[in-house]
Amino acid sequence: MSVAKITEISAESTVSFEDAIKEGIARASRTLSNITGAWVESQQVQVRDGKAHSFRVHMKVTFILND
Repeated sequence: MSVAKITEISAESTVSFEDAIKEGIARASRTLSNITGAWVESQQVQVRDGKAHSFRVHMKVTFILND
């Protein structure tokens, strides 16, 4: 039997929401092992001079606890 834990993270990118998700998962993977999935809870875009400047995601990341 395995036990999972869920932690919340936020990640930001100036490229896209998809890039913010990938960067957030990559960074979480350096600290957390056994990540099995993530749920994007919300997305925000920051606007400067009438243009999208940065993309932020708030995610819940699930990982399996080690024995």
